[in-house]
Amino acid sequence: MAKMKAKEEYVQIDDMPWAPFPDAFSKGGITWRLLYVSPEASSWTAVFECPEGSSFNAHFHTGPGEYFLYKGRMDVRGGKAEGGDTALAPGYGFESSGARHDKTYFPVPSAFYMTFSGPLAFINPDASVIANIGWEEAQGAWQAHVDAHR
Repeated sequence: MAKMKAKEEYVQIDDMPWAPFPDAFSKGGITWRLLYVSPEASSWTAVFECPEGSSFNAHFHTGPGEYFLYKGRMDVRGGKAEGGDTALAPGYGFESSGARHDKTYFPVPSAFYMTFSGPLAFINPDASVIANIGWEEAQGAWQAHVDAHR
């Protein structure tokens, strides 16, 4: 059977609405725009706006991810002062499969673009999984936001 190649797509980012990122997975008013999902690659790409003092809750990457911090600062695994990483804009980062982040913190207004290859597993302190957010869940959450604001 012949397979069809995925078609090319273009998104005008500033024409899209911002949606609140779920409070169950973040604190401090983080918003996001879902740019693309790829069921074939099990990946999803989004941009995030992170107010000063905001953070993502504890999670680990079930697959690798790449990000471009284009505004602000992001402290990963406690930041450089605590043995983690401190990303300063403009900066690029790679997250390996299995990378665990107990807290990703934004001490100043920040923004980044990220492609996730596989789900993010949000976890409890004992590392039990609360939810896996992959391309399908991201798409469902984004669509629910868009539908609610039509």
